[in-house]
Amino acid sequence: MMKLSNMVKGLSGDAIAQELIQHWEHDESSLLFWRASSNFVYAFEHKQTRYFLRFSSDQEHSIRQITAELEYMEYLLSHNYPCVAPVRSVHGRYVETLAHNGGTYFAVVFQAAAGAALDEDITEMQCEDWGRSLATLHQLAMSYQPDQVTRWSWQDILQNIDTVLQAHPDEKEAVEELRILTAQLHSLPISSNNFGLIHYDFQLDNLFYQEERRLFTVIDFDDAFYSWYVQDLVTALDDFLDDDMNLDHSQVKSFLQEYRLVRPLSDEDMRALPYLQRFMKLYQFSKLLWSLEGSDIVDAPEWLEDLKIKLARARDRLRQGF
Repeated sequence: MMKLSNMVKGLSGDAIAQELIQHWEHDESSLLFWRASSNFVYAFEHKQTRYFLRFSSDQEHSIRQITAELEYMEYLLSHNYPCVAPVRSVHGRYVETLAHNGGTYFAVVFQAAAGAALDEDITEMQCEDWGRSLATLHQLAMSYQPDQVTRWSWQDILQNIDTVLQAHPDEKEAVEELRILTAQLHSLPISSNNFGLIHYDFQLDNLFYQEERRLFTVIDFDDAFYSWYVQDLVTALDDFLDDDMNLDHSQVKSFLQEYRLVRPLSDEDMRALPYLQRFMKLYQFSKLLWSLEGSDIVDAPEWLEDLKIKLARARDRLRQGF
């Protein structure tokens, strides 16, 4: 989630999106706001084909990390893994930069994903395909070596969490949780078999299913970082797991069963799950704190107050778990 103050600036009259789309071939008047979360996303068309423009400010993402994300996606595509493809601009670049009203924005365009979105009513067979898709991604990650830029790691994220919490000295329980998790994660074994570049947001809203092929197409690699592969299981299955990490849910069992047919999961992997779940929640909490900073804006749009209330409630729920 981006800072809400940046969201207000980025959505002001769609001016930034209108400037950025000029760098890609597009049908006039086809640009349509899609969503804003950690990025701004707009849909558009060119010759009856749908694409998505994604952009963010330099306060949210660096051009180095975006470059590393796209490099990884190109690697996956070269190995026939079904993820969306980035599209070069009319200048032959994957990333275009815009200076606007005192801010800097980085933009990329992706092809639309084939398939249909699924929800929590996903069948056990679809869960099997979901688990196989993630395991296949991890198999490819094991052989990946970046050519130019490396994505950040779990240690960078812990440092980022610490920086956010330093601006919120009253969050003593979160600070203690960070201390405990830092020690625990540093004690986890790291090997080429259990650690690599993960997606981190392999949830159903980032997957599109082709039923006839039993195949998921994956989007949104902009949260990818280096961590234990089982971290991806925790975040992917978050909507189906409770705080006690109950793995007996039928859909979870189907997911894990198929995952294990591609990649084994050791007892050591499974013992790490509760700590990685706590890491996920603390990371979510820090992002919400960051997002709400400076969100008391004069003459704010009407939607801002409702969003602030929603995010504050999510922050407070997470705080209760520390």
